[in-house]
Amino acid sequence: MESAKFAENLSIFVEVAQEGSFSAVARRKGLVASSVARQIDALEAELQVTLFTRSTRALVRTDAGNLLFERAVKVLHDLKDVRAEVTSLEQGVSGLLRISCLPAFGRRHVLPHLGSLYRKYPGLNIELDLTERIVDPVVERMDLVLRVGQQPDSSLIAQRIASQRYVICASPFYLRQYGVPRHASELGRHRLVDRRHSTSMRGWRELLGKDGLQRTSLAIECDDCDGRRLSVLEGLGIALMPDWSVGLDIAKGDLIELTLEGVTRQPPSGVYILRALPRLSAKARAFSDHLIATIGSPPYWQRANGGPVVALPGRSTESSQLLPLTS
Repeated sequence: MESAKFAENLSIFVEVAQEGSFSAVARRKGLVASSVARQIDALEAELQVTLFTRSTRALVRTDAGNLLFERAVKVLHDLKDVRAEVTSLEQGVSGLLRISCLPAFGRRHVLPHLGSLYRKYPGLNIELDLTERIVDPVVERMDLVLRVGQQPDSSLIAQRIASQRYVICASPFYLRQYGVPRHASELGRHRLVDRRHSTSMRGWRELLGKDGLQRTSLAIECDDCDGRRLSVLEGLGIALMPDWSVGLDIAKGDLIELTLEGVTRQPPSGVYILRALPRLSAKARAFSDHLIATIGSPPYWQRANGGPVVALPGRSTESSQLLPLTS
């Protein structure tokens, strides 16, 4: 068994097993699909087992493939851990750092700060996976995973880097047009912006319940947080949003935060960096420290909301009342 070639083929096998496709792995690596297939063939020949049942429509792991995948993920992760821990003792901040993050959070609070990070560490490279999926850093070999909201107990090491809370908000234009609701019962004559599906993230479905939501009018349903933010900025309706998404818009007066009686105020939760390794590599520590320092404590999206009370001139007495920018 040629250990170096075996390890390379094993790594390719794990990627193919995760993607369920030779061509997807080949595109990512800049290879042709037949080259990836030959590496799997070589691994099967060396082990003398069939790892995949192949057809024109699907690539399905056999029982042997399932067993190898389960063990190979751990083996490859352990090899990566050992290398990262050893090299981090001697090397500076350089090399590839793989991070997974919620798309909207990554666009608003990670990508804008990478320039200053790269100026400090020009040898650093980041592979940023912006996805709504719950990524397992062990299975998908991520160095760090950024998540928001309450985190279930797991074997992962979690570091809370900021707090978040959900706010009810609308644009000044919308409130001038439709008035300012003061109680949850008034939402029946308003238009709402909501998530398309009920998930662990907060939405009107969770806050009002199925019956309460049926008495309201949904202007738009969108699973993308940035999409909902743009919708409420355009005056399409009232939204329930995480403050890291709309905090700066509220501070600028582009959105107004509302406090509704009859709606239970949701407790704050957190923003977390999760990892599998007990010891941070130099590059992972550099990224984490930079992000924490940039966000600050309290986070800048909350510090910005210490602005004045604003008046909304409108068509009715209700819509011209004073609205606090913060609750």
